[in-house]
Amino acid sequence: MAAEPKRAAPGRAVVVAAPVIGVLALQGDVSEHVGMLQALGVGVAEVRLPRDLAGVDALVLPGGESTTLQLLLEAAGLRDVIAARIAAGMPVLGTCAGMILLATTVLDGRPDQWSFGAIDLAVRRNAFGRQVASFEEDLDLAGIGGGPLHAVFIRAPVVETVGSGVEVLATISMSDDGAHPVACRQGRVTVTAFHPELVGDHRLHELLVADAAAVTAHQVPRSSGSGAGRRRH
Repeated sequence: MAAEPKRAAPGRAVVVAAPVIGVLALQGDVSEHVGMLQALGVGVAEVRLPRDLAGVDALVLPGGESTTLQLLLEAAGLRDVIAARIAAGMPVLGTCAGMILLATTVLDGRPDQWSFGAIDLAVRRNAFGRQVASFEEDLDLAGIGGGPLHAVFIRAPVVETVGSGVEVLATISMSDDGAHPVACRQGRVTVTAFHPELVGDHRLHELLVADAAAVTAHQVPRSSGSGAGRRRH
């Protein structure tokens, strides 16, 4: 006879906590990402030091300058701890420079440039030119409803090659050699060459929150009477 499932003690209901999303807060559009996530009703933590990752279920790597971000990550002691969390299955959204940090290969990087290698892509930095060449484009997102997404490209990278396990969510046509991916996903790692946080379209952040919720649903739930909690904005 099958064992009867355990029940919560009276007065101590078992609850599954809403996910807490971290935003790397060393450079880039930190406040914009925080605002997008707060609008979705989840907890948000700005990540500046390794201890800030302790209560985080997923992470946003925002835009900025990729080589500067690498130096800041190393100076803050975050490189190895973020790498370990990603390897353990933490969901991640990387935008613009965040895409470069998460790719397996950076084609035009410095000799000492490194990346987390979390998504099987080869990317090229500043593929569309300098900041004065920034532009906007409406993109169709594969498998994500809601119509075209208005994307802002600022000194954006571009994907040159895609691994077999990577799903391409959006492409853009380049005059020299056709279409290139600008939004991709592999497992719980999502990257974009553009800045979704600048246009108020929450769909890619919603995808990250859904990934985080799927992870937390498999973790040990907290008791509502335990007083446990995580720091939120």
